[in-house]
Amino acid sequence: MPKVKVDGVELEVPQGATVLQACELAGKEIPRFCYHERLSIAGNCRMCLVEVKPGPPKPQASCALPASEGQEIRTDSEMVRKAREGVMEFLLINHPLDCPICDQGGECDLQDQSIAYGRGGSRYHENKRAVTEKYMGPLIKTVMTRCIHCTRCVRFSEEIAGVDEIGALYRGENMQITTYLEQAAAHELSANVIDLCPVGALTSRPYAFEARPWELKKTLSIDVSDAVGSNIRVDSRGREVLRILPRVNDDVNEEWLTDKGRFCVDGLVRRRLDKPWLRVDGKLQAASWQEAFAAIGKINPGKAVAVIAGDIVDCETMFAAKKLANALGSELLEGRQTGLAYDCTNLAAVNFNTTFAEVENADAILIVGSQVRDEAALVNVRIRKAVKKGAKVFVVGPEWETTYPATFLGDDIAVMGKLPKDVNDAFKAAERPAIIVGGAGAAKGGIEAGLAFAEKFKLVRDGWNGFNVLHFSAARMGGLMLGYAQKGGIADLVAAKPKMVIALGADEVDFTKFADSMIVYIGHHGDKGAHAADVVLPASAFTEKDGTYVNTEGRVQYAEKAIFAPGDAREDWTILRAMADALGVSVGFDSFDELRAAMIAEVPALGTEGLANYGALPAAPKDAKAEGTIGYPIKDRYLTNAICRASPTLQRCSAELLHGETFAEAAE
Repeated sequence: MPKVKVDGVELEVPQGATVLQACELAGKEIPRFCYHERLSIAGNCRMCLVEVKPGPPKPQASCALPASEGQEIRTDSEMVRKAREGVMEFLLINHPLDCPICDQGGECDLQDQSIAYGRGGSRYHENKRAVTEKYMGPLIKTVMTRCIHCTRCVRFSEEIAGVDEIGALYRGENMQITTYLEQAAAHELSANVIDLCPVGALTSRPYAFEARPWELKKTLSIDVSDAVGSNIRVDSRGREVLRILPRVNDDVNEEWLTDKGRFCVDGLVRRRLDKPWLRVDGKLQAASWQEAFAAIGKINPGKAVAVIAGDIVDCETMFAAKKLANALGSELLEGRQTGLAYDCTNLAAVNFNTTFAEVENADAILIVGSQVRDEAALVNVRIRKAVKKGAKVFVVGPEWETTYPATFLGDDIAVMGKLPKDVNDAFKAAERPAIIVGGAGAAKGGIEAGLAFAEKFKLVRDGWNGFNVLHFSAARMGGLMLGYAQKGGIADLVAAKPKMVIALGADEVDFTKFADSMIVYIGHHGDKGAHAADVVLPASAFTEKDGTYVNTEGRVQYAEKAIFAPGDAREDWTILRAMADALGVSVGFDSFDELRAAMIAEVPALGTEGLANYGALPAAPKDAKAEGTIGYPIKDRYLTNAICRASPTLQRCSAELLHGETFAEAAE
């Protein structure tokens, strides 16, 4: 490890570190615009200048200079100060004085660094250049006159998302950053360039002119739009969530977030259920809580009660509903709304065992029945990293546009029984082989066939477990840990003919199969489930309650309450507690703390943040047989749950980016 001196302090730095990283290890702040830890080095903003000896007697860009033995680095010399002032002066030559009306104001790198490192005044009196606006779709607002050509957005699109949609045209003073052919940025991670942009050139179109950062209350939460469990920050003002931003968690989402998770915000205030409803003479009519509970109490269902959990429900709600069903004498619990019925006796067989961070190190990957870009876009980013390191990827299922080289083996899952020679050779030679079974694969026996595949190619080795199941519902792993799984899936509930079905935000169920049951829908949006219900009880969305979520890799995470629910809506557990009184049973808790304590006592893994330990992978069943044509479950990646379907922004994304509809601008 080379030794360097930074402002007179000697320290050791890792081999291959840059001078900028050495300075940060020494606790020195180095200004930068183009450098980013997760992107390649461009070295084109020149803001990170430092003085280095031995070397030429001039400032050097620290981001692109390797740290080597014996270097003496100065970050605070007069030469460095003047050089940074000069660079800042050049950057501000064409930058408009937009700060009062710029959405980046208050959290802008250019503002902060011009105050800290810039001159006190301008010496430039020529005409500033201007750049025509670009259209980057319904999510990204552009004011390209502000652009300082750091190329972070270009590098993100090419290196992380794997989609060459943004690039630079022309040269010198005429250079412009744009989407090629002036088309919308249409990939599922496009809005991350908003966070990356160090100036106000790329900002959020739906959030434009909404609020300043110091007006917002910031709450730590978990994204429920897919099963990745991305760490997010919910920014709210008063009783409304105004935006969602990603938090850094290297084990889960690094610092990225899907467009769906980011822009479902405006769906939280539309189509909301804010009062109870009762079905009278075939029509839903507004009612009071007392009337709703009286109607439920009249049913007297006895043991004939079933609970169906939706895709974005927290563990506490599912546990409270389970206790209510148990108190009535029922064990009919199911969370797989669409009819999946895979074996859940050993949770290691339905978990993403490799973990997201480790799947980057796989050298051969078989994806079975998963359109990863739609189901878990941030896992697709990890697979892309593995491919960059030399991994080979094979896909069983209908073809989709991957962001890396992949070999498609056909859409009949029976191919797993007779894999081509190149697949066999790749997995025999692999040191860290992995399989990823998606929901479409699980529906056709892919988990059992995957276990046989794992045994054949020794996917479980010292320090490596290559068997993975990729869910696409935020509530799925938590539900399975709490017992929301019947042997025959939802068909078992239909066969039991329950008198009452409690639907916890379950909107994907075919409720016509429960025509003779009283359907009690506890949810926050007037979506498909509410339309089919006999009693609708308004509940809280994920931003309006504390909750525990378990992602597809078995990672237990906690979300905090940001705002209060609208109108007469209540937190789900309080509704279930009141239902217990209406039905004359005791559930054993009277507060949220008691509820969580009871849940942790029953499932201790839910009491510890981090990866749950599900034990060893089970043996493959001897009669494992996978057959049938795979059909991916997600038809529209922007409209996968009730919150997203209520969002005008995501509705427009679906219409414009997926279905090719055109939208006229105001002047047109």
